[in-house]
Amino acid sequence: MKRRTPHCLSSLVVPCAPGWPKDDRMTLIDTSSVPHDWLYPASLQAASQIQREMARQVVREDALGPVSTLAGVDTSMKWRDTTGPIHAAIVLLDWPSLALRTSAALSAPSPIPYVPGYLGFRECPSLVGAYAQLPAVPDIIFVDGHGISHPRGLGIASHLGVLLDRPTIGVAKSILVGEPLGPLGEEPGDRTPLVWKGETIAMVLRTRRRARPLYISTGHRVSLETAVSWVMQATRGYRLPEPTRLAHEAANAHRRRQVALEGGPDAAVLPLEDEADL
Repeated sequence: MKRRTPHCLSSLVVPCAPGWPKDDRMTLIDTSSVPHDWLYPASLQAASQIQREMARQVVREDALGPVSTLAGVDTSMKWRDTTGPIHAAIVLLDWPSLALRTSAALSAPSPIPYVPGYLGFRECPSLVGAYAQLPAVPDIIFVDGHGISHPRGLGIASHLGVLLDRPTIGVAKSILVGEPLGPLGEEPGDRTPLVWKGETIAMVLRTRRRARPLYISTGHRVSLETAVSWVMQATRGYRLPEPTRLAHEAANAHRRRQVALEGGPDAAVLPLEDEADL
């Protein structure tokens, strides 16, 4: 399938709620090259149709070049706050050392409340804004959430990958749709397909002995086999691979800084293993 031309990262306007300070860094991607409703749908019904449209743009085979950098993205927000601001972070790591090269973060009002299955529309505007602050384009992006393992084939990892036209991998911590094909062993690297409607949509993967598995899926321009391989290579003794683990830490740290700047009480940081990731 023909891919869209990569988008110019220069003028996406991340919306600001009344009273929020304006920030020149929020003007980041050319909205003329990205349909406005791919980020800001008019309704949930429209969002469902847009997800199906964008899912047809997803490239499920490998379309990536030499890899020298990996990125991880995640967001943080107040516990059980479905409408509050999104605090997004991205980390850029050198490969193969996995040393942190740099990170970027951005806070913005939530465009829509949290609705299961529509996470991309809630978080992608802030994630794209953080991404645009990086000094270099990452070769692969690890996304905390699902890729094609989604009711309409467009979880947040696929949504972000199509928006940026960058290789992305979905690293989810719970099942959204589908059932494991068989039992899963206890050792790191043990795996079994996650199947939905007769199709393998992800791989149930054990990354640490006896730890709960991850659900690895194609986001965009990375095959499932390659996605699993990269997750295992980027894992260093924790349940999560380093890009998403460090992005999680960066997003929480950014949220705490923002709350401190605003003079409000910070909510407790949600435990890593229990965070929702639909």
